[in-house]
Amino acid sequence: MTVRKKTPERLCLGCQTVRPKKEMVRIVRSPEGVFSVDVTGKKPGRGAYVCHKPECFDAAVKRRQFAKSFQGPVSTEVLKALREELFPEGQ
Repeated sequence: MTVRKKTPERLCLGCQTVRPKKEMVRIVRSPEGVFSVDVTGKKPGRGAYVCHKPECFDAAVKRRQFAKSFQGPVSTEVLKALREELFPEGQ
């Protein structure tokens, strides 16, 4: 009998769909309060996931999902910087 590993799934803050964790991008707030994009998925701190699409990121910002997920306000400057890091102007 073969044991099949369960694939971890996460909910996208933007489109509210459940997808495999590897298809998502993690935004993390470190214990020091610094926000960053976590490519490895292993950084310490509170994380939130979005699809790797600008539409999903923008929908999450519009519905204030980051503030809910991180249990506190997230400044517009931080969100702008995260969006620029995820989706450079060329994309």
